[in-house]
Amino acid sequence: MNKQSLRDVKREATANALAEAAFDLAMELGLDGFVVEDVVQRAGYSRRTFANHFSCKEEAVVMGASAFNNVDEVQHLFENLPENSTPLEVMEHLVRMELTAGLFKKTRDLVKLSEKHSTLAPYILSALHSHQGLAQQLLFDLFEEHYPKGYIQLLVGAAYGAALPMMYGSSNILFPGQASEESPDSIPLDQYLDEMFGYLKNGF
Repeated sequence: MNKQSLRDVKREATANALAEAAFDLAMELGLDGFVVEDVVQRAGYSRRTFANHFSCKEEAVVMGASAFNNVDEVQHLFENLPENSTPLEVMEHLVRMELTAGLFKKTRDLVKLSEKHSTLAPYILSALHSHQGLAQQLLFDLFEEHYPKGYIQLLVGAAYGAALPMMYGSSNILFPGQASEESPDSIPLDQYLDEMFGYLKNGF
């Protein structure tokens, strides 16, 4: 991973810390129960740092539902990639790292919150786009000499598109820690991901 990509990942980690603080406050106090000053105090950053990342608390709350803090894990992944790795293999690693049980719960909570506060809606797609853009740039940095940009763009778009039903409750996925009795017709998350990447590898 080059220095610029690592800076991008670390910058996202700072944004995620602020976003997680905003999301936690929204869950504890409601969207109208706190202000930006409360967010920066909890996260340990300045208002200026907050302003460098977010335009308002609503944007931070939405980002907090999808915050990804495994910076060291990402760095380790890229520093130890086999020479013959493909963009699809790396994309699968990234998705499996990102799609955790905690992320799913936060996203579901966010959807419920957005039903009461329509001001959150414009930022939900923006948060997804931010994660997708970072993954795409990382793959560009790793594979731009061997794969066309169009291929990487399509790959990242397909992977994130397949994840959307899981995130927003329109799929029959059994998440880690969830009792099978709650949703008897569901399939385990790992099985869904195996099938999803199987289609991407072998065709539909």
